[in-house]
Parts: sequence; C-alpha cells; structure tokens
Amino acid sequence: MGKVFNTTADCKPDLHYMVSLDKRLTEIRKLIDRGDYFAINRARQYGKTTTLRALGSFLQPEYCVILMDFQMFGAGEFADENAFSLSFARTFLRILKRNRLPDQDAFSHRVNILERAVAQRQSGFRLQQLFENLSDLCAASHKKMILMMDEVDSATNNQIFLDFLAQLRAYYIDRDVQPTFHSVVLASVYDVRNLKGKLRPEDQHRINSPWNIAADFKVDMSFSKEEIAGMLREYEADHHSGMDTDEMAGLLYEYTSGYPYLVSRLCKLMDEQVYGRSGFGTGNRVWTRKGFNEAVKILLNEKNPLFESLIGKLTDYPELNQMLDRALFAGKSIVYNTDNAIIDRGEMFGFIKNSQGIAVISNRLFEMRLYNYYLSTSEMQNQELYTASLEDRNQFITGGQLNMRLVLEKFVMHFHDLYGDSNEKFVEEEGRKYFLLYLRPIINGTGNYYIESRTRERKRTDIIVDYRGVQYIIELKIWRGEEYNNRGEAQLAGYLDDYHQKKGYMVSFNFNKKKQIGVHELVIGEKVLVEAVV
Repeated sequence: MGKVFNTTADCKPDLHYMVSLDKRLTEIRKLIDRGDYFAINRARQYGKTTTLRALGSFLQPEYCVILMDFQMFGAGEFADENAFSLSFARTFLRILKRNRLPDQDAFSHRVNILERAVAQRQSGFRLQQLFENLSDLCAASHKKMILMMDEVDSATNNQIFLDFLAQLRAYYIDRDVQPTFHSVVLASVYDVRNLKGKLRPEDQHRINSPWNIAADFKVDMSFSKEEIAGMLREYEADHHSGMDTDEMAGLLYEYTSGYPYLVSRLCKLMDEQVYGRSGFGTGNRVWTRKGFNEAVKILLNEKNPLFESLIGKLTDYPELNQMLDRALFAGKSIVYNTDNAIIDRGEMFGFIKNSQGIAVISNRLFEMRLYNYYLSTSEMQNQELYTASLEDRNQFITGGQLNMRLVLEKFVMHFHDLYGDSNEKFVEEEGRKYFLLYLRPIINGTGNYYIESRTRERKRTDIIVDYRGVQYIIELKIWRGEEYNNRGEAQLAGYLDDYHQKKGYMVSFNFNKKKQIGVHELVIGEKVLVEAVV
C-alpha cells in the first residue's frame, strides 16, 4: 500500500505525504545547539508532535534525546510528589534504553542507581532526589542530553508539574555549577509561561514563574505555498493525476493560510472522498478548482476534532465569542494587543492572528466555519428572514445555476418589510449578518461563500459565492452619499477584473429618506453591475 495523506496523530515520512520539515528543523536546531530552554506553543493539530518526533531523529546522532509524551501519564501519577517522581524516572529510563544506552561505565552506574530507586518504589524518592539523579546522568553522559516533552497541557493543571518546571528552571540557572540537560523543549497549546488561563482562580497564587527562562520560539510552523507544492509534486509523481501543483498549492494556501491540519485534510478529502463522486471519476477532475471546492464543502460540514475544539472554546470563553461575532458581522477592526487577554487567548487557540497590527481570523476556512456556526444558532434560525429564505430558495435555481439578481430582489423585499423601520446602528451592525442569513439556505449543500479579506472593513464587505463552478462577487456597503457610492461602483468594476468576471452585485444599505428601494443595473465600461438598494 502506498502513501496517504494523514490527519490523525503524527505524520511519518515512510507512510504519509507531508511537507519537508528540513528548514524548520534546521532553525530549531540553532536553539538546541546554543542550549536554549524553550516552548513550542501552537494551536491544536498544528504539527507539534510531528515536529518533535522529526526533531528527535534529526538530533539523535549528536545528542542523547529523551522525548516524553505526557498523555501517557495517568491521573494517579500526579497524586503526590513521590508518585510523579517515580513515574517520570521509570518513563525516562524506558526511553533511554529504547534509544540504546551509551557504552560508558560511569553512565551505566548512574542508570543502575536510578533503576534501583524505581524498582524499590522508594517512598522518599521526591523531586529533589529525581533531579539529583538526572543531574548525575547528564554529567556522566558523553553526549549532551536533550529533554523534550510533548502534550504538556495534560500536566499543567497539576501543582506537582509546576514544581517540576520550577526545578528545571533552578537547574538551568545553576547550570555552571551543577550539570543539567543541555536543552529542554516543551510542546503544548497553552503557554507554560502564562498558565493562569488553565488553572482555577484559587490555584493561581501558587504560580511563581515556573518557566520564565524560556527563549523566544519564532519558527514558522505553518506550511508555505512552496512547501505545499513540494508535497503535491511527490503525490503527483506517484499518481499522475495531471494536476497543476502550483495552482492547487495556491488554493490550499489561500484557504488555510498554511494551517497543517487543514492542508492535509483537504488533500485527504480530495484523494479519498471527492475521487469517484459523480463528476469526479478521474484524478484530473478531482485535483481542480471544482474538486477543491467540493472538498471545502465536505470539510465545512463534517465533524472533526479541530472544529469541535474551536467551537467548544466559544462556549468556554464568552468574551472571545463576542469579539469574534463583532469582527465577522459588524466589520469592526480589532487592534492587535498581546496584553489583551481575549486577543491573547484567541491567538493561542488559533482563532486569530496579527495582520499588520489588526487581529484577524486566522484563515478563510475558520472564518467560513464560524459564519456557518453563528448563522445556525437557534436565535438566528428563528428570525423571520431565515424562514422567508427557506420558503424562497427553490425559486433561485434555473438550469442548475443561481439567479443572483432574483436573490437580491427577494432580499430587498423581505428586509424592507421586516426591518425597514430599524435605525442606522442596527443596519450597520446587523445588515451583513442578515444578508448572509438569507443567502446561506439558498446555497447550502451546493455552494460555498466567504468574505474577501482584502476589502473587509466597517463600511464595505465583499462576499464571494462559489456555486457549481461559477463565482458571484457581491459587495455590501453602507450608503455614504452619491459621490462615495459612485466611487464604490467604479472600485467594484475594477475588482471584477481580478476574478475575470463581467458582472458584479452590490447591496447598498441606504439611510436617505428619499432613497429608491429596489434593484437596477448599471453598465460601467464592459462591466454590468446589479445594484440592490435597501
């Protein structure tokens, strides 16, 4: 059986198609070589475990690497200091032997001492004794010892583990007088330098900077377009699908911003689920924009651990939920500030990133999933506009294609009937939400939509709808006078060139009492603009 795309556990080069990690491993090794202690904090399913395992193999010829996974530690092993110390020592020794012990008398002697302590389950074997033994092992080893710990989140709500980190910190500070690990690497979602978000309020007083010695870790763990293309070329060499690897890599990056799980998941869906569907009988049909859009549709409607985790965080952190809702629907720019606990938490979980000083949704797929989530709440689906859309939706498809002009005409009619007396603030903050609420049932299950990030702002939003291979460009804007509106129409006409479209659509929320409600067409050069005034 050949290689496959992988989205569960770590990726293995002999079994899975994966991007080359050589560049990031070389960058991380620089931190190791200079003896840094650092943490790899990234969102869920961001390739932390794959990177750590690849790093262990990369370093093994020169270093003695101990890679531990804290998911293997049960609750009982954190019962008290003695239980934790013995469990850590037992796991440490098992990994050390699996890596083949150095053939050194002094080192073997120290290993035997630690083995006896574990075998006898000494009641007095506590953190102090554990670290004394580890220090002796580091001193006796001809190779510098590296300690890497994965899934640290599994342990960070235990005070004993925080005490363990404090001991590591103390030995690091005194490394000139007592031997210790050359380098220590922790991998987790939560930043162990700031554990307040993970501990209960009554526990927070027990934290005393257990890991403030950590060096900055600035290695980019996301996949670049070029790295994705390299992975696809390997796939193409095996399968000869006829895909344009550069074009497909561009689409994958455009939608995922290089989020490792999302890249691999879309590839896996195209390879295993889109292939063989009606209209996608061969590889040269699957690995196309149409096949890609089909994979996006599947992904946005499936349950997977990443999306379930992200949506769960919205319930756990209401303020984060409110911030994302405002950013998506009210078009409010959120200034990026790492001292803002909500922004910091949103970035830690992978929701947002810093884009030129503005906190924005991390990637298009997260944005699309969040739009779908917010529009599917019981509060929104109880709205009369949503009910009207469900009743209207069979009218809009002719010959398999979407009649977008009719969609706008019906939306104007319903919005005016239901919300025509609303104030300006309501329309500014809710107008785009209600347009998407009306649009979603019409295209749901067949098409996708997303907000164009280049034009997203408070007064203007461009929605791109993909429906059966046809794109519709729709601009939503607040009316700010005739001159502003004319400028917007010209901008949209120019913007259509980027998408090779001759027709575009505009929804103008107009507060002028003399406004002419309805839909009309404008011809601007060679472009046709269908404008709806609400």
